[in-house]
Order: sequence, then C-alpha cells, then structure tokens
Amino acid sequence: MIKQEAFSNRWGLILASLGMAIGAGNLWRFPRLAGQYGGSFILLWILFLLIWSIPILLAEFSLGKKYQKGVIGTFGEALGKSYTWVGFFITVCTLGICFYYSVVTSWGLQYLGFSLKHAYLEMTGAPGLASVLDQTPDYLASHWASISNGNLITVTLCIIVVIAGSILLVKGIQKGLERANRILIPSLFVLLMIITILALNMENGKRGLEYMFSINVALFSEPKIWIEALSQSAWSTGAGWGLMMTISSYSRKREDVTLNTFIGAFGNNTASLMAAMAVLPAVFALSPSEGQAIEYLQTGNQSLTFSIIPELFAGIPGGYLLSIVFFLAFFLAAFSSLLPMIELFIKNLADLGLPRKSAALRAGLFTIIFGLPSAWYLDFFNNQDWVWGIGLIISGLFFVFAAIKNNLLIFKKEFIDKDSDFKVPDFYFRATMIFNVFLGLMLVYWWMSRGYSDYPWFDENGRWNIMDTYSNASIVTQWMLVLVLGIIINKYLFIKFVKNKL
Repeated sequence: MIKQEAFSNRWGLILASLGMAIGAGNLWRFPRLAGQYGGSFILLWILFLLIWSIPILLAEFSLGKKYQKGVIGTFGEALGKSYTWVGFFITVCTLGICFYYSVVTSWGLQYLGFSLKHAYLEMTGAPGLASVLDQTPDYLASHWASISNGNLITVTLCIIVVIAGSILLVKGIQKGLERANRILIPSLFVLLMIITILALNMENGKRGLEYMFSINVALFSEPKIWIEALSQSAWSTGAGWGLMMTISSYSRKREDVTLNTFIGAFGNNTASLMAAMAVLPAVFALSPSEGQAIEYLQTGNQSLTFSIIPELFAGIPGGYLLSIVFFLAFFLAAFSSLLPMIELFIKNLADLGLPRKSAALRAGLFTIIFGLPSAWYLDFFNNQDWVWGIGLIISGLFFVFAAIKNNLLIFKKEFIDKDSDFKVPDFYFRATMIFNVFLGLMLVYWWMSRGYSDYPWFDENGRWNIMDTYSNASIVTQWMLVLVLGIIINKYLFIKFVKNKL
C-alpha cells in the first residue's frame, strides 16, 4: 500500500488553508460590501464567521483528517453506501467553480499586464492611462468588454494558468502545493500591506478607513445586509467547498483540527480587511465627495476591480505602481485558490487508483475544456457563477447533515476534539450546526428570490426558462442533473471510491 503523502509541518497545512480561502473575492467583493455598509457589515460578517463558517469548516477539516480520501470517498465512508452521491454533488459543485475560476485568474494576469504596459508608457514619457482616459472616458469599460468576451488572449492565459497549476501539483503536496504556498501567501500579505500603507498615506485616505469602521445601527433593520454578510463569510472562507477536506486529507495523524481551522478562518478575514483598508481609502481619497466614493463602491464586483481601480490609481502621481501591486496581489490570490480546486479533482482521481501525474494531467485537461466556455462568453461565466455559487450553500448543508447524522456531540468528540488541545464548547457546536440548517435554506431561498431574471421559471411563451443566465430554472435544472446522476451511479461510486479501497 502506497503511503499517504502529508504536509511537512503545521505551517504547510495552514498556508494551504489560507491559500484556499484567500482568493479574488477578498479583493473584489469584500471591499465593495464594506464600503457599501461600513462597520455594520463587518460586525455581521464576523458574527457569521462564528455561526456558519467555522462550525462547517471544523466538520470538513475533521472528516478529511479522519478518512484521508477525496470528497466522494469520504462521504461514502462517513455516511454509508446510500449517501456516496452527496460527495459527488459537492465535487461537481466545486469543480463547476474551478472551471470558471481559472478565467478569473487569467483576468488578474491580463490586468497585471495592462498595468505594466501603462506603467512603461508613463515612465518613457508617453501618455499614461490618465491621459488616455481624458481623451477616451470609456476606455476602461471598452477594455473590460473586449477581454471578457471572445478574447483569444484571455483563453490563452486561462490555458496557461491551468497548465502551470497542474505542473506544479504533479510534484505532490510537499514539493508542489506546500512550496508554492510558502511563496504565494507571504507575498500576498506583503503586497496587501504595501497597498494599505500607500493608500492610507494618500490625502483624505483616512476618511475611507473611518467610514469602513463606522457603525450605522439603522442598517441592522435591513435584511439585505444580513444576507450579504452571511454569503460573504460562506463563500470567502470556503466553508462547504470540500477544499478544506481535501487539504486536511494530507494532514498528519495528530493534527489539531480546531486550532488549524481558527487560524485559517481568521487569516482569511484578515486578508479581506487588509484589502478593504487598501481600496476604500484610495476610493475616498480620489473621489470629489463621500457620496461619489460610495457610488464607486456600489458599482459591482467586476466593475470595481477591473474598471474603477485602474481609473482611481491613474489619477495620482505614481499610481501606476499601486495598480501593478494591486493586480499582482489579485493574481496571486486567485492562483493560490485555484490550486486547491485542481487538487480536489486530483485527489478524487487518485482515489480511483490513477498515478498522481496521470491524475494531474486529466484534471488540468478537464479544467481547460470546461473552462473555455466561461473564458469566451461572459454570460456563460455569470451563469456558472450564479448556479454553483448558490450550490455551495447546498454543499455546506451536506456537511451539516454529515455531522448531525453521526450525532453532533459524538461527532465533535471523536472527529474534532481528538488530538485538539484547543476545543470549542459542545453547546456552541451543536447550536450553530442545528441553526445552520435554517440559515442555509433561508440563504438559498433569498438568493433565488432576488429577481435577477424577469422570468425566473418560465419564459414569456410558457417554456422552462433554462437558457436565461440568472433564472431559477437554470439553477434547478443543473442541480437536478448532478443530483439525479449521482443517485443513479451511487452504487458504482461506493464500489470505486470506498469498497475497493477498504
């Protein structure tokens, strides 16, 4: 029997956890929400870290450590033969995100090149980005439109980042993922510190920081801020993705589940706060008024990152350097999160008996093939983000179900507390996991009732509206296809991923 590979020490595991959690969302979604709601949002965001994310991550980490298999094999063992399909759904859901997340990584690389190009022009005396924007105000919007739809460079970069990630992961956990994170994560934090210091030293920059931590009690009466805080915590920490389970499957036998989970979760939140402390002061410093600053922050995820940030940095002396640092940090964050997604695929293929090199090759090839539609069509990208982004909440609920089915307190004692010097109270774990059943269902209902589609279920002709980017029909259809397929092949999955491995 081949010996299970493991991280060389605790820091290798922690850095991998941070790399999984800290991604593009920390730099493009969190600053917008923190700017929109200020300290009121941040308080709720921390609350939901404790209520939703940490309890689910504790369950996820402990399951990976216990069984040391991929997601499918782990659920087959933890829940029994009848529920192997649960692991299949979680795997497909996270891979659905992996396929389009490779595109986000390529966008980061695109805009790093964009920043370097305009920095070179400015340093050589040619008109910089600010001059271009004076003559062509819609230049950034046009550039974003050109790279997000039908752009061969985007497709090429998408292929390159997946190949680079796959080659790196062929080397294994210690020589591949662990070594990469020893460079990526410290570099990311250093870059975030540089941006934060520079932004806070800009004129009026501290206004953004003051606004960020100011609490407006009236906002607590708005349901939307509660949902936004919950969804940001759920998606940013990676709770329920199966990625923490994959990472912990390579942990050492006596690894402290609780301590590692808390370090990873709070490390992720620290990165989000640093990103907001960089972006918000820059927005407030460069905006004519506070009202216009908030308007900038409410323009949406993609617009804020790829249109507003370059425009803001172009308006200050040496701003091109800030732009380079920001998009380098963005790329590192995205790439460090892409690696565990590909590793999740590799781990499941390895459970089928494939050698690591062969598994990595197949994982990379599938990621490229299924990522190409998102790289070519922004509407397809948005649809996949919508479908599988909400699907992550279902995945999170499956982890809650796994803990409940094994008896919450027994699960905590035998899976989480074993080898953990730091333990959370029994009442806390039991209460939050039970409450999360209600919380998760409420979140799914809320997102599906947002009304992003004029015809959420049936189009104007009464047909099932599956082709609409944001329709509920599209969500449910894709979920049901995966669930039904998983249930149909459930016996096969159990034999291949569990029975043959016993």
